[in-house]
Amino acid sequence: MKVEAKPTQNTDMKPKTGADLLVQTLIEEKVETIFGYPGGAVLPIYDALYRAKDSFQHILTRHEQGAIHAAEGYARVSGKPGVVIATSGPGATNLITGIADAMMDSLPLVVFTGQVARGVIGTDAFQEADVMGLTTPITKQNYQVQSISDLPRIVKEAFHIASTGRPGPVVVDIPKDISANPCEDTYDNSFHLPGYQPTTKPSPLQIKKLSDAIAKSEKPIILAGAGVLFAKATENLIGFAEKHDLPVTTTLLGLGSFPGNHKLSLGMAGMHGTYTANMALYECDLLINIGARFDDRLTGNLQHFAPNATVAHIDIDPAEIGKNVSTQIPIVADANEALIQLVNHAKESPNHYEWHNTLNARKVDYPLWYNNPQSEMIPQWVMEAVHKVTKGEAIITTDVGQHQMWAAQYYTFNKPNRWVTSGGLGTMGFGFPAAIGAQLAEPDSTVVAVVGDGGFQMTLQELSVLQERGLPVKVIIVNNGALGMVRQWQESFYDKRYSESLLSVQPDFVKLADSYDIKGMKIETQEDLINVLPEVFAYDGPMVLDCRVLQQENVYPMIAPGKGLHEMIGVKP
Repeated sequence: MKVEAKPTQNTDMKPKTGADLLVQTLIEEKVETIFGYPGGAVLPIYDALYRAKDSFQHILTRHEQGAIHAAEGYARVSGKPGVVIATSGPGATNLITGIADAMMDSLPLVVFTGQVARGVIGTDAFQEADVMGLTTPITKQNYQVQSISDLPRIVKEAFHIASTGRPGPVVVDIPKDISANPCEDTYDNSFHLPGYQPTTKPSPLQIKKLSDAIAKSEKPIILAGAGVLFAKATENLIGFAEKHDLPVTTTLLGLGSFPGNHKLSLGMAGMHGTYTANMALYECDLLINIGARFDDRLTGNLQHFAPNATVAHIDIDPAEIGKNVSTQIPIVADANEALIQLVNHAKESPNHYEWHNTLNARKVDYPLWYNNPQSEMIPQWVMEAVHKVTKGEAIITTDVGQHQMWAAQYYTFNKPNRWVTSGGLGTMGFGFPAAIGAQLAEPDSTVVAVVGDGGFQMTLQELSVLQERGLPVKVIIVNNGALGMVRQWQESFYDKRYSESLLSVQPDFVKLADSYDIKGMKIETQEDLINVLPEVFAYDGPMVLDCRVLQQENVYPMIAPGKGLHEMIGVKP
């Protein structure tokens, strides 16, 4: 693809710096929000941002990891690339986890890292790190700017690559002398990327093959992944499923791509998915994967994954098709484009009455379940209570672990882009800063950070941002005094040897919130939570709720490591 842009002339009396050129290009890209943390190698950039302070909202997080997770939350909810700036050396290396997280979960980020001056690169200069070497395996593309005249083109390419095809993070490493030195009077920001041509239109032949397969299938199922959300294909997915009367299950990251309350919805599939969804995947004769990558937490033992099914896989990334699961009908395309063609190419489908009867009976006989003694606060019940008071309309962000799975299971998502979590990398500390980014992306929406007591302590310093910006994020700490999922695995697979998973010393989260001038509450009973939740969500400001839940509660159902989808444990007794 070749993108043309007219050369832009500098009009200021004094020459602009490379940093000014960067800022001007960000304005041209319509960037509104930047997450970052200054340092020596990016001081010229921050000086240029100061001069253009009316053009951007810069969010100063208290740690670079907070900045990049906030940018991920912003990208997930808004669909726009999240923009991050950090200095060289430790500033850049503190971004590595978030970059890897965005790469695994296909989130568009443009990350600017400072670098030491070109003349001392490779000499182990103060705060030097090999950003290119560090980020090559975990980015969609990375650049180190070697000429000021290249800077606008590189930035334009970075935004284009991050947000097209399969989204992902792009890193631009900027030596300090590039950002500090005067730039030329004119520059050309047009670019041509002959090696990067994402296929968006599906092959008509493959569409016909899938349509024919649907017409013959007796036990079909759709698996919807995050690719449906990135393609903004929710409405066409609903139309396609309804036209052919196809049951739909989603991946963890695909929650919200299909309404959870729809009669054709089977719920989430995978390690902690519903019995109905997993058995449908195990028994189906046609599996239509739309925008999911068949990761191991979804498939379980591959030998037992959809063993009798013809597999169709629609994905904009050809590298994912056939990577983990043998695929008979590959369709490389944008999910929305493929769904439009499938709806237009529809043939009359066979009656799936018996298949739906079986699935609907399983929904009734094997629902998600938990024991609910009124004397204890049960985490599953907490999520149902939050869902009830927010009417299912909130944006929910999470860390990784038990609370993540309970949120996925018990907060039914009926709309797209309401669910923000770390899937592929499973990053503790993700949920709270991601909520900050989500709230900035949608200021008028209710945003709830559902976090564990372990993960929250990794990025809780970002409470400063809530107070500073007056962001009304509600933080719900599912506090079981443990690294919950680690403790559950040690209980189930390590004979209850709880090695370093029980948190015997905890901060007083209410006092901690108060120290940031944020309202906090400690909740210990179901009655207390019922009484305070309406007040919490009516309050126009940030709040922290320390919900003390039962430590021994486990996430069920579950597919144990090495087992197949049909070998779930903890199914309703």
